Amino acid sequence: MTDKSYPIVIQPLSDEDGGGFVAFAPDLYGCMSDGETPEEALAHIKDAIFQWCDEAKRLGRPLPEPSQIAAPPSHPVIRGPEPKAAMVRA
Repeated sequence: MTDKSYPIVIQPLSDEDGGGFVAFAPDLYGCMSDGETPEEALAHIKDAIFQWCDEAKRLGRPLPEPSQIAAPPSHPVIRGPEPKAAMVRA
């Protein structure tokens, strides 16, 4: 675990892609997950971020610095037609 807070993005998937929601951490290459609901996708991406960071540490690789997102940490999920954004502390 680290004290870094990484932004995440949650977007709806099309019916052709199976529906539900995809979540990814733009700062952590390849770190993504999904869920039937935005809340489930958020829970899954949090776990994926922790695993990604643990594996990077195990391999002796530095963790990237988190980028900034438009949403302040006090409002972790933005509702609306645009992709949802949140911060998660790894």
